[in-house]
Amino acid sequence: MRLLVVRSLGPLLARDQQPAMPVIGLLNTASPDGFTERLRGFAARAMGLQIQVLNASTSREIDASFATLARERPAAIFVGIDQFLSSRRAQLVNLASRHAIPATFANRDFAEIGGLMSYGANVADAFRQIGVYTGRILKGVKPANLPVVQASKFELVINAQTARMLDLTVPPTLLARADEVIE
Repeated sequence: MRLLVVRSLGPLLARDQQPAMPVIGLLNTASPDGFTERLRGFAARAMGLQIQVLNASTSREIDASFATLARERPAAIFVGIDQFLSSRRAQLVNLASRHAIPATFANRDFAEIGGLMSYGANVADAFRQIGVYTGRILKGVKPANLPVVQASKFELVINAQTARMLDLTVPPTLLARADEVIE
């Protein structure tokens, strides 16, 4: 059984406990200037990881990316968050499961349908912040005078059933820090 250790630097990256770190995959839609790939690549290198960036903006490209991952067998994959990838969550979770690749996502919806884990902004809190903003605007505050608000609440969701299926042991300290563990 493998031990799953998770470190946080930007997105959570799954790390197998082995002497040398194998490749971590990053599936994302391509950013026009490559900023996201450079940023995540820098973070991975700072943690002593190798990162393989795969870009997909169609369902076929997702399939092709997972075919590459199945051949190259990374220790884990992190799936970025955007509208397209969120809309393809069932496909992504199914492919990760089919190829037995531990996958971390940025939205709890993925973990709820069978993804290994998710770490990202709490959507309910984001909607609450939108309501507060809307209320202030309706009371006459000019939008230009409102501060930019970033997510302040993040949640870690672990799907214990998926971890067992992948033959992973999630450390008790990580389970204790999780906001939700799906059995």
